[in-house]
Amino acid sequence: MAILTDAGIDPAPQRASSTWIQFLRSQTEALLACDFLETTTLTGTRTYVLAAIEHAHRRIRILGATPHPTTAWVTQAARNLVMDLEDAGHRARFLIRDRDGKFPALFDAVLADAGIQVVLSGVQMPRMNSIMERWVQSCRHELLDRTLIWNQRHLLHVLREYEQFYNSHRPHQGIANARPLRPLPQPIIDQAQITRIDIRRRQRLGGILNEYHHAA
Repeated sequence: MAILTDAGIDPAPQRASSTWIQFLRSQTEALLACDFLETTTLTGTRTYVLAAIEHAHRRIRILGATPHPTTAWVTQAARNLVMDLEDAGHRARFLIRDRDGKFPALFDAVLADAGIQVVLSGVQMPRMNSIMERWVQSCRHELLDRTLIWNQRHLLHVLREYEQFYNSHRPHQGIANARPLRPLPQPIIDQAQITRIDIRRRQRLGGILNEYHHAA
């Protein structure tokens, strides 16, 4: 250290650019991520699901499912995403995706026209898109691995049910056990109320998903 100091070189120079973690933390409110999820129906048809997630609130959007993710289909999915964000009043600045060849140049161009810059993750570095990858794992473990998918129509039905469950009921540790579209309920501290708690279960998809609510 003394040698560097004597030579006029800072022994602990400040980074000229931010790290990936610093970027994610500083841009959380403006960050989206997307990815393809692959599944197979009972007929053996390979189907690709495209989904996007908001980093700040963990809201998931199922953009569609198709056995043939053509340029036209993926580009239209990008347009639908932009319209959904505008309707929700969400202003995104960046979208993280991998280098999958199913993403055409038009996909990035549609987002760029909406003021959203596409950020590519590194080659074979899924942790750079960890929040999206975590949702893919949850979707497989909680839904697809427990469901026999008949066809594309059935797949879209179960995915829409899971989307509502994920956004409106399922707590997320990454956002203090809150839910993307609903605030946390007020804690019950009155002992009389605690003794009268009546929890009811609502089943979705025949019991694959379960929601629990206080009885009115």
